[in-house]
Amino acid sequence: MTFEHTYPFDPSYGYSLERLLSVEPPEEPADFEPFWRDRLDRALAIDPEPHIRDSTLKHPRFHVHDLEYASTDGFPIRGWLLTPRIGTPRRGLMLGHGYGGIDGPPLDLPLEDAVYLVPCFRGIGLSRRTPISENPIWHVLHDIHRRDRYILGGCVDDIWTGVSALLRLQPNLAGHLGYLGISFGGGLGAMALAWDPRLARGHLNVPSFGHQPLRLTLPTIGSGAAVQRFAEEHGGMPDSLRYFDAALAARHIRQPMHIAAALFDPAVAPPGQFAVYNAIPGEKHLFVLEAGHFDHPGRELQERALLEELGDFLAPL
Repeated sequence: MTFEHTYPFDPSYGYSLERLLSVEPPEEPADFEPFWRDRLDRALAIDPEPHIRDSTLKHPRFHVHDLEYASTDGFPIRGWLLTPRIGTPRRGLMLGHGYGGIDGPPLDLPLEDAVYLVPCFRGIGLSRRTPISENPIWHVLHDIHRRDRYILGGCVDDIWTGVSALLRLQPNLAGHLGYLGISFGGGLGAMALAWDPRLARGHLNVPSFGHQPLRLTLPTIGSGAAVQRFAEEHGGMPDSLRYFDAALAARHIRQPMHIAAALFDPAVAPPGQFAVYNAIPGEKHLFVLEAGHFDHPGRELQERALLEELGDFLAPL
């Protein structure tokens, strides 16, 4: 599928679907797993102390509550908790937003009987705080040269502490939790799901941060271009990025997974997205999108089909 566009590069990068399905993740650092397991242990030691109150936001099918909980480094994370207007919730879902930020919980949700925890990741939206820039091209560079302080690691912590907060608020949902993340939130989701067994299923939509070495070689826009410029100005890819690779994390995912990956995407290069899908060793389901981060005539139809498929995938939670 080709689209008319004004980008100075081909957002399909000349990859056929067959070639995309053959992209393998890069080499893993020797201490990759200990690094992430230590992070998870620190996040699990946090008491999230969640607080909710009725929100002024309205949703046709869910009660909306304003939410705040504590994450690592004493960072307050704010967002929303959605509970069903009718019936008793049977499962819980964490939602991870894209780098465009989030102004409120989404309207299109796959299950009516779920509680949804919708955080704004640190530095973004309701969780904005100086000196972190909310602009994706600066946010993605925050402490990029410091493996233990890089902002992406903190955002993964926000998912784990969010799970703790959800279980504190809805303890009866233990064993019935899943994660849905798109783009930025998709890449973070791979890193979170790889180590946290409290999340039983996951969906990643056009996940970012897959195959960092390859990602830096493919022309792109947005946060990816910012990382490329940083690498060019500082003599190559920061060593820290080897630990924040969604495709490497995906090799450690053991939960059933559903991935929506695009054939054409100017912001998250498709080879990186498919590297995440390909690396998952166990049960996985692929939904091929014609395009990501790009408006096109078939987009709405594909989004409806994806939402329906997601409902079936998440039903076993």
